[in-house]
This record gives sequence, structure tokens and C-alpha cells, in this order.
Amino acid sequence: MSAPGDVRPEILDRLRPICRGLPEAYEEPAWIGVRWRIRKRTIAHVYTADPTRSLYYPRHPSAGEPPTVMTFRVPAEDLLGLTGNGFPFFRAGWGGNVAGVVLGDHTDWTEIAELLTDSYGEMAPKFLAARLAETARLSRPDAAQAQVS
Repeated sequence: MSAPGDVRPEILDRLRPICRGLPEAYEEPAWIGVRWRIRKRTIAHVYTADPTRSLYYPRHPSAGEPPTVMTFRVPAEDLLGLTGNGFPFFRAGWGGNVAGVVLGDHTDWTEIAELLTDSYGEMAPKFLAARLAETARLSRPDAAQAQVS
């Protein structure tokens, strides 16, 4: 890594297609790392943690490399359930509904896609969140079967 906040390309390669599927979401460089936004609201922020900075992330040992961390929004009622078991999830030190996850070889990318969709739902205008929810509903196999019947 050439500078604090650089994110490994293989992590970005997994996150970008997920975030591109969110209506009107866009990617931009952040003060450290990369973030995806809807309008001016951050859906997700991914960065390589720098232990010399006072950023919030769990102090979990990783193969000698600083961890790659993503913060995102969670419905407030789901925050404790998601972060209560610890690694790889944690509660960020700001906001009432901000969680984080350490990304790596252990990552369940299907779960990350669901979490990013939920984060989008928390941050997007209601009409865009509703459009995404309707698209997701129609793409479920059971919904497609019901339309054929």
C-alpha cells in the first residue's frame, strides 16, 4: 500500500458492482479510502485502517497487515444484533446507526450486498429506496413464479 487509506483492488472489485446496482449511487474518493454516496449522504466508506490514527475499528490481529474496514448504516433496531457477536462486525464510534465490518478472506459477500442495500435504504430518499425494494421483490424467484401463474 502506498498511503494510508488505499484499499486493495480485490476488495474494491467486490464492492463496486454491488454499489453500482443502487439507484443513483456514486463512488468518490474520501478523506481516507473510498466512499459510495446517494445525493450527499454516505452509504458506505471503505479504507485501510492506519493504527497510528484514531479511527474506530476492532483491534483484531490480521496477518501483519492493517485491516480493511467498511462503515455503513444499519437500521437502528438491527445495530446491536449485527455487532453484538464481535468480529468481523463492530459499532462505529459515531452516529446512532453506524456499523463497521473488517473485510478480508473471511467475508461473506452476499451478506455485504444485503448490508449495503439496507444502508442505501437508510440513506436514500424514500422514493429511490422504494424503487430498489420493488426491484428486489420482483427479482426473487418466488415473485417471478407468482407473476407467471
